[in-house]
Amino acid sequence: MENYEIREAVLFGMGNPLLDIAADVDEEFLKKYDLKPNNAILAEDKHKDIFEEMRKRFEVSYVAGGATQNSIRVAQWLMRVPNSTTYMGCIGDDDYGHILEQSARKDGVNVVYQKTTEVGTGKCAVAITNLNRSLCAFLGAAEKFHESHLDVKEHWALVEKANYFYIAGFFYTVCVPAILRVAKHACDNNKLFSTNLAAPFVCEYFKEQLMQVMPYVDIVFGNETEAATIGRTVLGIESGDLQAIAKALVSLPKINTSRGRTAIITQGADPIIVATESGVQLFPIIPIAPEKVIDTNGAGDSFVGGFLSQLVQGRDLKECIKYANYAAHEVIQRNGCTFPEKPDADFIAALP
Repeated sequence: MENYEIREAVLFGMGNPLLDIAADVDEEFLKKYDLKPNNAILAEDKHKDIFEEMRKRFEVSYVAGGATQNSIRVAQWLMRVPNSTTYMGCIGDDDYGHILEQSARKDGVNVVYQKTTEVGTGKCAVAITNLNRSLCAFLGAAEKFHESHLDVKEHWALVEKANYFYIAGFFYTVCVPAILRVAKHACDNNKLFSTNLAAPFVCEYFKEQLMQVMPYVDIVFGNETEAATIGRTVLGIESGDLQAIAKALVSLPKINTSRGRTAIITQGADPIIVATESGVQLFPIIPIAPEKVIDTNGAGDSFVGGFLSQLVQGRDLKECIKYANYAAHEVIQRNGCTFPEKPDADFIAALP
């Protein structure tokens, strides 16, 4: 594979920008709000008091979040060239929105937010129990994203400038027309479009939207729970056989046949499954002592960001997985999807 020089706006992401409100909670809290470990849901009326109770009962931290935004921030961190990434989503014209914007720009991302005064910036409760995390997202302003944001000449120019695209599955609940517009642009211009299964509820309740976009998808990411869910709801694989599910994802219809689809399924501490038209490969994760793991929230997002940071440089699959593993390894040793000022070049160089 060729190596490409990193340039501005090479990687484009679009999604739900959220402010993560994270805390170590107890089992009683999970039960009260009907939350399950290692799951992600959209907030309902029964969750209306969750943020206030977290703030009152537990020590909380505030971190810029949202799945796609996390991945883009991590990719930007590893790529090191300012504004090599672009991110779009909708925020409220409020203090939380200003915090999000400042945080992302500080990380070097060119954020081009749509802004609304109708509702406040979206928030996500990150309820941590031991090494598990449960996400409950109040989308707020993120739900208000409209395809018209792409009609602005300067905004669409950023889409045209990008060669790689990533939109996580959570955005399928918000604005499918915008996703399809970007995905079709990528397909028509032989650019690479990637997505993420995101959460079991996306694979179950938004599977039609997901399958609308799938013909344009070059790379699909997911974890073992999400993969098992789409296996059951879409692919007719009830057994939960992850390798069979990965192969089935690769085999789904694809419009741009100049390259095959790649399916990448993470399994926590177990090996990463990578399926292509050539077959299935397994890649080990970087071992880590349990006591060093602080927060697994953002592990999947950072894995994707690490992968994309090398993909845009034309690196091969093994190198992309190496950086994906490194990014996840760093992030799980910190609170939220955060990372050191600079990547550890010596540590990365020593990886097999």
